[in-house]
Amino acid sequence: MRTDAIAAWTRRRWLKAALAAAAPAALGPGAYHVAAASREVVIKMTVKRFEFSKKVIVVKKGVPLVIEITSLDVPHGFAVPDFHARAEIVMPGKVTQVRFTPDKAGEFPFLCDIFCGDKHEELEGRLIVGA
Repeated sequence: MRTDAIAAWTRRRWLKAALAAAAPAALGPGAYHVAAASREVVIKMTVKRFEFSKKVIVVKKGVPLVIEITSLDVPHGFAVPDFHARAEIVMPGKVTQVRFTPDKAGEFPFLCDIFCGDKHEELEGRLIVGA
C-alpha cells in the first residue's frame, strides 16, 4: 500500500513538471513577454521640428524602459548613444518604440540623429538615471 502512495505522488510530481514545461508553448511565444512587459516603464512623447515634448526623462537604473515617440511633422531620429539605443521616426503620426534598460546611473543626452532642418542640432534632451 505504501508503494502505491509513493507511485501516485511520483506521477503527480512528473505531471506538474510536464505541465509547467508545456505551458509556455501552449500559451504562445509571447507568454513570458507579458510578464516582463508589466514591469516596463513606458514614456510617451512627441517630436516636432526642433522640440521633444519631454526635454528631461527621469528613470531608475535597471528598470526596462520603452519610449514611444510620435513625429508631428517630418522624419526624425531618436538616439541615446550611451545606451546604444536608437530609432528612426519616419512616418509622422505613427508611434515608434525604443526599448532598452539603463544599466548605469547618471545624466545622459538624447538627441535627433536625422537631419530635420536648420536648428536640428538643438533637438536634444536629457535622460537622468537614478540608482
